[in-house]
Amino acid sequence: MKTNRRDFIKTAGLASAGVLAGGMTSCVKGTSTGEAKPIIWDISKEKGKQIFNMSGYAAPKLDIVRIGYIGIGGRGMAAVKRMALLEGVEIIALSDLHMDRVEEAQNYLKERGMPIPKGYADGTQELWKEMCDNEELDLIYVATPRDLHTPMCVHAMKSGAHVATEIPAARTLDECWQLVETSEKTKKHCSMIENCTYDFWELLILNMTRQGFFGEIVHVDAAYIANQINTNLRKDLEWRTREFINRDGNIYPTHGLGPACQILDINRGDRLDFMVSVSSNDFTMGKEIEKRAQEDDYYKQFIGQWKLGNMNSSIIKTVNGKTIDLQYNVGNPRPGTRVFWVVGTEGIAKKQPFPSRISKGGGWMNEEELKTLQEKYAPPIVKIAGEMAKKVGGHGGMDFLMQWRLIDCLRNGLPLDMDCYDAAAWSSIVPLSEWCVANNSAPVKIPDFTRGAYKTNAPLDIEMARGGGNTGIKQIIGFDDDYF
Repeated sequence: MKTNRRDFIKTAGLASAGVLAGGMTSCVKGTSTGEAKPIIWDISKEKGKQIFNMSGYAAPKLDIVRIGYIGIGGRGMAAVKRMALLEGVEIIALSDLHMDRVEEAQNYLKERGMPIPKGYADGTQELWKEMCDNEELDLIYVATPRDLHTPMCVHAMKSGAHVATEIPAARTLDECWQLVETSEKTKKHCSMIENCTYDFWELLILNMTRQGFFGEIVHVDAAYIANQINTNLRKDLEWRTREFINRDGNIYPTHGLGPACQILDINRGDRLDFMVSVSSNDFTMGKEIEKRAQEDDYYKQFIGQWKLGNMNSSIIKTVNGKTIDLQYNVGNPRPGTRVFWVVGTEGIAKKQPFPSRISKGGGWMNEEELKTLQEKYAPPIVKIAGEMAKKVGGHGGMDFLMQWRLIDCLRNGLPLDMDCYDAAAWSSIVPLSEWCVANNSAPVKIPDFTRGAYKTNAPLDIEMARGGGNTGIKQIIGFDDDYF
């Protein structure tokens, strides 16, 4: 039931004006005895009925996928190189703030005998819109700073193209809803470029889960932990520094959360219900900024502004009673790790710390047993494109596998593995964790971006090649082990 502020204060005994401010709605769940359960705050402003269900939606087949890129920096340039390898792809246009980046990509493609895409760059933030509006594009690939992802995705879909974006797809709940509603209205795919869902181990465990190997999955540990002290403060990535200052929460959740949600059938039989989130203080980045400012005036502008705690821990519960422990840490000298532990009623699997292991109880399986399982449960996408991915590379091959799969789905009229509901739900952890941390880790509701359709949406098709598998790799001039 809904409670007003007076009832909430009586029930919970809270009198903090700070917690109650802002017009938030609280939800109190009653029991059979009439006793109130703990408060779960609802800040979502959920929308009304679903316009069109994009889950499982198969757009018309595309013989050739005509692509436009927005952002030709490090990630964008690498994506252009990988995409150029795929059959059935034409890179039509490139947009960036800096013309030299566009020219680098144009020259790269020219040297390999490919058509030169049109360039859009004049140092302003507006030419990408002209690219979307003027070119006949089937897919727009967004590889820009995070605050631009949602407006670019929305404009791209409205221009008539599918869109794939770097992560997270949105920074606010309003932006999450914009992505969902625009995708539903236009019937254009809005997919995140979340490479960790295509890691070979994650794909293996997902397939084993689908085959019931671990019994019923009840919990997943997930994390993104990396020593990025220097990367966070790079001058050539100032947008990144500004993304971190004056914010505290999990602002980069999808590397760990994406594979966990696919394992748990989130938005496809289950959904994220509510979460709590807590952050430690910052013990490193503020000091590092002050240290650098003593020798370089550039860093003085950031003194006292770094708020992001060294470790953020979030606990998420699903409607079906499953849990996710999600961690985020980029401000400590810890070795990089994507913790991924899948806990089922009949077995568990862990990815890191290495070596990756599987257990059915009573100890870890040996290497020979693991090899047998990997051969038995390797999903079709790995059998079809795995060797190509390993050769091309990109985080061990998962970057290439991700792009191969995206194009193969579009060319064969298959539903995408990640849709607008995934983009919204996974990205919503960013603003929700920030709100939660700012409110003493009060539990907060996670919106149902499917608006009830999750109950009947089919699980992700792990076969991942049904009707597809015809997207090969080009024989490109100069392709070798040093291609990238």
